[in-house]
Amino acid sequence: MSRESLTVGRIGVYDTFDRPFPPDLLADVLDDRVDPPVTVVEDRDGLAACDAVVALGHDDAFLDTVEWVHEIRAGYDDYPVDRYEEAGIVVTNSSGLASGIVAESVIGLMLTLARGFHRYRDHQASREWGRLPWGRPFLLGRSSLCVVGMGQIGSGVATRAGALGMDVTGVDVRPVSALGVDHVYDIDDRLDVLADARFVALTTPLTPATEGLVSTDELAAMREDAFLVNAGRGGVVDQDALVAALETGEIAGAAVDVFAEEPLPAESPLWEMDEVIVTPHVAGQANHYHELLADLLTTSLARVDRGKDPWNRVV
Repeated sequence: MSRESLTVGRIGVYDTFDRPFPPDLLADVLDDRVDPPVTVVEDRDGLAACDAVVALGHDDAFLDTVEWVHEIRAGYDDYPVDRYEEAGIVVTNSSGLASGIVAESVIGLMLTLARGFHRYRDHQASREWGRLPWGRPFLLGRSSLCVVGMGQIGSGVATRAGALGMDVTGVDVRPVSALGVDHVYDIDDRLDVLADARFVALTTPLTPATEGLVSTDELAAMREDAFLVNAGRGGVVDQDALVAALETGEIAGAAVDVFAEEPLPAESPLWEMDEVIVTPHVAGQANHYHELLADLLTTSLARVDRGKDPWNRVV
């Protein structure tokens, strides 16, 4: 579909998700800002009345009903983009929308690991007045960080980490320059760069070039006192290799927000590891995310009215 032929008479917010916000919150805010009526669509039958839909994840019904699908996440790994392109359906995503939110989450996870706050929370559950050994807590400001994936999220992490005094380097599959880092290295140099970092933060999207990027060799290259933080995509890390590295003490710990299989299965050893923080894919969640999304969609609709592409068009 050419951008000139895209018309939006009604927008549906597909009621198949409850994170990162209830669908009706977005529908109410967006309906106050744009001309096309905005409604919550509760099932596939309701899609027939919509020209555009805001959704969390692909649904085959989109291919037969709407002209435009907006994905509320940055990732669209589950979308069969070739089929959308063949059907002439516009697909946009929310890339960059949660960059500041995720970056703050990464900093929070690193602070928690450095100071051992997660262990105190464990103690609280059993009413235990237990301190960590004197040598265990340390300062981020005296630590080094390697950020793998220097897009908007990675740059946000680097800038915030630099403000805390961390020595920050970056790794990326592309030749990029970014604020907050001393140097951005090519992905082929990652083993040498990882070897110098107390923290390794993964903020890269999942692509053919990054799938399984962190595996046995990368974990072996890391310091024994290093921590891995993954707020990118689960498929970037070989999870079996991560578990093995943690069990053998190759690395000191990890904070993992994203997994190849979600929810993380109950039998995963990660649940019971003292120096592992497991969060349920919430690094991009904040109570104002629906307002940010409404801003993005309002701008995109204004562009469509002028015969231009909506922001973040991927198909």
